[in-house]
Amino acid sequence: MAPDATPAEKQQLENGIRSLRAIETLRMFNVGTPAETDRPVIDRSYTFSLLTVFDDAAGEKEYQVHPVHLKFVDEHKHLWTKVLIYDSVG
Repeated sequence: MAPDATPAEKQQLENGIRSLRAIETLRMFNVGTPAETDRPVIDRSYTFSLLTVFDDAAGEKEYQVHPVHLKFVDEHKHLWTKVLIYDSVG
């Protein structure tokens, strides 16, 4: 988020992120904020983190084009200045 984001804008973005939980292909979903820990290796430059886990690549692909996801992006993209995504397989 922009450094000058209002509390209402922050809440709006958090609510939007949480709306993504409705997407059926999600197996795990967690929204977080930076912890109070402070070590040189910790990145605290974000407002929210979102962890999503899918059963397979097809589930993730469906998530990307799901109407809830597309609506979230469309309605909230003005609230962020940077998005980082880390895809992994485990």
